[in-house]
Amino acid sequence: MKEKLYDKFLFNFIARDAANAAAVMEAGSGYVIPGIVSDNYDSIDAATKKVIELKTITDMVSIGLGGGGNTANWRKVLDIAVASDPGHINQPFETAAYTKGFLDGKGTRKQLANALIQPTGEIGKIRLANSGSIIKVEQFIDIAASLGIESIKMMPIKGNQHLDELIYLTKVAAAKGIRGVEPAGGIDASNIKDIVMGVMAIDIEFFMPHIFGSTIDKITGETIPSKVNEIMEIMEGL
Repeated sequence: MKEKLYDKFLFNFIARDAANAAAVMEAGSGYVIPGIVSDNYDSIDAATKKVIELKTITDMVSIGLGGGGNTANWRKVLDIAVASDPGHINQPFETAAYTKGFLDGKGTRKQLANALIQPTGEIGKIRLANSGSIIKVEQFIDIAASLGIESIKMMPIKGNQHLDELIYLTKVAAAKGIRGVEPAGGIDASNIKDIVMGVMAIDIEFFMPHIFGSTIDKITGETIPSKVNEIMEIMEGL
């Protein structure tokens, strides 16, 4: 992964086009992986062209499932990744290992495929996003690590509503060799400090909040650089 704030933190924002990606990365002091969400595009070709456009600005682009973590989009994300070599892709846990292995077998550069899970409202347990099964965090992380999964995405955390669950997940993931944790859902300038401070002392390679709705102009679809800068000013003041 690229250079990280405090050697740990990165941020994922949606970029409408290359110009928006450049502005967002500047506002985010470079600690940004810009991305797209698959359900914003009617075809694999259109999404692929957009990823390739964004790659003129940065060497790593994230392809999201979209639809609030719609697991049905996993194959669409995979097909876009095969055609565009993005670097970072979002997947439900159930398909993450297959997707990474498939892409690695294609001979492209190594892709970082996260594994989406959901909070349950109970510390120490998670829900699998696709099947809905609830299992203990330790059991889940053991399985994920054995499958070579490098990063866990927890969504929706609803701002800081599931913060204690997120912190517990991050501690276990770090202890068992998972490279990163990626929270998403309801994150904005009002709660980013609590989220970040909750994991600041945990020794994990990267922690990457996905911050979408609160920073996107509802008319243009662009991420607003000033909103990104507001979040970065909070971060840099810690």
